[in-house]
Amino acid sequence: MKIKNIIFDFGDVFINLDKPATFREMQKFGLTELTTEMDAANKAYEKGEISTHDFICFYQSHFPNLTEHQLISAWNAIILDFPVHRLEFLKQLQKQSKHRIFLWSNTNALHLERVQEVMGQADYQVFLGCFEKYYFSHELGMRKPESICFTSILEEQNIHPKETLFIDDTAENTEAAHRLDLHVWNIKPEHEDVSRLFDFEIFR
Repeated sequence: MKIKNIIFDFGDVFINLDKPATFREMQKFGLTELTTEMDAANKAYEKGEISTHDFICFYQSHFPNLTEHQLISAWNAIILDFPVHRLEFLKQLQKQSKHRIFLWSNTNALHLERVQEVMGQADYQVFLGCFEKYYFSHELGMRKPESICFTSILEEQNIHPKETLFIDDTAENTEAAHRLDLHVWNIKPEHEDVSRLFDFEIFR
């Protein structure tokens, strides 16, 4: 079937990430391992199950000398730059109107605030405006790779999985989408770039 719909991830697809950065920064304040409790808190924050205030309080209860500013700085250290050529690619993709395009991101309020600082409000709004609709985990109460993340957008937008390409840098997410019959590109940010999308075999 012809690809009619494209669902993009955000981090390490459009905006560059330094995934080990938060752990590296938190080590300065005494973190030695990511405990099960911390992992659960991080995921709860990504699903909007706890507020930013409660998230900060959780970490301060484990690291009493950690200030709010220090935690936010460490948490947001993962966010790097947004290459201009990727935004230009996305704008052209929207302008061509050959595909319905969507964004589905596991994210949280603090990271999105930092993204807006990095991109600037004007480019951030242009970016969001390129998508027919964008989905953020903390606003929807679900996070990839939960199957409902994919079934909900397919049902809501009335799109067929076999006509849909899902692009994500995390293998467990693309594997979950593939099990639901979506085409997938598990992008490798070290040597692949989303702007080369139409070099992808499925479009040949």
